[in-house]
Amino acid sequence: MNRPSVKRHLLALCTAAGLGVSLGLAALPAKAETFITVLTGGTSGVYYPLGVALSNVYGKALPGAKVTAQATKASVENLNLLQAGRGEIGFTLGDSLSDAWKGNEEVGFKQKLDKLRTIAAIYPNYIQVVAAKESGIKTLADLKGKRVSVGAPKSGTELNARAIFNAAGLAYKDFAKTEYLPFGESVDLIKNRQLDATLISAGLGVAAIKDLSSSQEITVVSIPADVVQKVGDAAYITETIPAGTYPGQDAAVPTAAVRNLLVSHSGVSDDAAYAMTKTLFENLDALAAAHVAAKQIKLDKSATQSPVPFHPGAVKYYKEKGLM
Repeated sequence: MNRPSVKRHLLALCTAAGLGVSLGLAALPAKAETFITVLTGGTSGVYYPLGVALSNVYGKALPGAKVTAQATKASVENLNLLQAGRGEIGFTLGDSLSDAWKGNEEVGFKQKLDKLRTIAAIYPNYIQVVAAKESGIKTLADLKGKRVSVGAPKSGTELNARAIFNAAGLAYKDFAKTEYLPFGESVDLIKNRQLDATLISAGLGVAAIKDLSSSQEITVVSIPADVVQKVGDAAYITETIPAGTYPGQDAAVPTAAVRNLLVSHSGVSDDAAYAMTKTLFENLDALAAAHVAAKQIKLDKSATQSPVPFHPGAVKYYKEKGLM
């Protein structure tokens, strides 16, 4: 079935939200069914609850539209789907977006994804290395000879794992066992003593880590600043996981972070991208209610540098706010 134009998706949005945006289209037929798909990530991560909240925001502003949040394998899959026009807006990590724009086949992009357009830089993904305390793992070097999950294959998390472990002088072959699993499954195996540690790239307060730390003692492993610097990618920055983020985590932990972005594509009209951007920032409270990570989404930081061009519709909104 052909997907209706995203211009039609936002016709009702602009009217309902009072955006004053003219799409230059006749009214939709009474029985027309329109679609907006928000591409998210695994259900135990942060992208999914935020994506569901974003779809609810659009759903309330789009009477009669079919707005869905689609669970995916996150960054890499989302970007490939957007390039193919199989979604209107999706979440991604900044380094994955850079690889997509370059067409890095090794990480899952068979060609340059030249249709991608940035909507907003949002909250940072904290790279969180978590181990069962009984494993004895206290540093990255202690992961040698241990059983480790590195995230779903070629997901944004797994790309982060490769970069961080390589910078720390580690390779997957150094582990006794390497699993490629989503957050929830990784935690389940640690609970069952079938894994020792996992690397999770997400906003703070990950449900899977909270679940693990509520059932047993954990160690949140530090990623030192010199390791972050050795990654050699400007997308990676130093950050700190505040004390008390997870049960039993009594001290702040230095780590790495990569900024997340919301991305669309060139097939989405300028008016549609403008309306989606405006509606996003007018409903940050609804996103923050869905997950604490959204509290770090700040308008003045959203028009920052991106590996791919900003959508002209998003640029229009930021210019109105004096940010570009």
